[in-house]
Parts: sequence; C-alpha cells; structure tokens
Amino acid sequence: MRPFSPEVTVQVVQTAVTIGIIYIFLFLIIRIINRAVSDVKSRYKARQATFYTAHFIILLILAAIWMENVRNLGVVIGAVGAGLTLALQEVILSFAGWLLIVFRKPFDTGDRIEFGKVKGDVIDIRIFQTSLLEIGNWVKADQSTGRIVHLPNSTIFREPVFNYSRGFEFIWNEISVVVTFESNWERAREIMLEQAQEESEKIKDRVNALIRKMSMRYLIYYQKLTPIVYTKIIDSGVELTLRYLIDVKKRRTTEDAIARGILQAFHKEPGIDFAYTTYRIVRIPPETCRAETGEAGP
Repeated sequence: MRPFSPEVTVQVVQTAVTIGIIYIFLFLIIRIINRAVSDVKSRYKARQATFYTAHFIILLILAAIWMENVRNLGVVIGAVGAGLTLALQEVILSFAGWLLIVFRKPFDTGDRIEFGKVKGDVIDIRIFQTSLLEIGNWVKADQSTGRIVHLPNSTIFREPVFNYSRGFEFIWNEISVVVTFESNWERAREIMLEQAQEESEKIKDRVNALIRKMSMRYLIYYQKLTPIVYTKIIDSGVELTLRYLIDVKKRRTTEDAIARGILQAFHKEPGIDFAYTTYRIVRIPPETCRAETGEAGP
C-alpha cells in the first residue's frame, strides 16, 4: 500500500484537529444554552442553529485545507459519484426534503400535522428525518399516545402534509345526538347551540383575526364561524349534529365541556328524551303460522 505524502498527512491531521476542536466548542455551547435558556422552543431553536453553524464552519475550513488537492478530489468523486447516487438515493432525497422543510416551511416544530399517514406534534426536524409525538391511533380525540415516530424527510415528496396549526389553528368539530320523535327537538337544538356558543365566545376574537390574516395570503373566506346545528330524520328519531370551531389542541377538553353541558341541560327538560335503536321480538302463535302456510291442524 502506497503511504500518504507528508503534505496529505498534514492535511489529515489538520482535519482531525479542526473537527475535534469545533465539536468540543459545540458541546460546550449547547450545555450553556440548555442552562441559560428556559423557554423550551427557544432552547431548541438555539441548539439547532448552533449545530448547523458548527458544521458549516467545519465545511469551510475543510475546503480551505484540501483546496490544493481539489483536482484529485474531483477525480475520486467522479469515479464513485454514480454508484453513491444510486445507493444513497433515499438519503439524498431526505436531504432535499429537509431543504424544502427548512426554507419553504410547510411545518415547523410545535405544529400539529399529519405527515406520511401519521398524526402528531412536530418535536424535532433534522437533516434526514422529522420526529413527531404521535396523537390519535388507538387514542381518541387527537390526544397523545406517548410514542415518538421518526419519518424520513423524503416522505414530503410522496405524501401530502396536513398542517393543523399553521395559519389557522382551529378546526371544525361535530357532536351528534339523537332524540325521539316525540321529544321537543327544537328546544334540544337551542340547548346545543347555547352550550357551543359559550365555548365559541372564548375564541371569537382570535378566530376573526386569523381569518383576516389568512385572507391576505390565500383565497379563503368563511361566511359563518359561529356554531350551527343540523337536523336530520333517521330511523330511530331526530338526529341533531352540532358543528363548531375549536382550538386544534383542545378538541377533547372542549368536546367534554360541551357534552357535559348538553347532558345536564337535557336532564332538566322533561320533554327531551334520547332515542336509540330498538329491536322487537314478536311471537306468532302456531295456528297462525299453519293458517298462513296452508297446513292442516293436528
């Protein structure tokens, strides 16, 4: 094996020393950030900025160290480039996805998204993967499952990204109840609206402000942002469906508050009864069966 020339040996040593020193400073700065910054999101942003800056500095220094051998380096890259491109296709695509996420910002840390058929809150964005704190799945009403899911950034080129938080951090939710045909369904409808309007008043100003802001960027508008109840006749009674806006991260707590209010109010109304699917079993006398089939009696 041909030994390295003294020049290349010096460059290798300089490279190792450079990487070692910068990584020592990187870890020290990150420790300082962790102690000095109390806000979780600001601390995360500061760590990420420090990490990327350190690696950018490493690339600049290495380019200066190896500049003299750039021709030889180009020959090596040309020889293995095609093979690496094929072998590392997913890695390259994930890096391209990271660039898209960083500069185009379809989502950011803290956003609630559905990405690659997984729903969750974004807790980390790295060069090759994005990490989500999963919600939903076997847990109802978009609450956390406790699992962390890591998805390659290349997924952004293959699957749609649904952002619950960006731009308009509210979603429409629905609660349906069925009352009997004999019930005072109009009063039941009024009660459901009253309960939803109490919650709607808490977010009214924020919703209107965000709608105005979104209309300046997107072709989007809502004519009705207040709660509404839709009425439908079904087999077992009258179905009343309450539709209302809620904070995307408070779906379950808001639904719980409204549902409890509806139940308590219905309980005080003697003219409102819940309907449910019923089954009737009818016993037909034997003689009736024989008469219908034309069979003779005993």
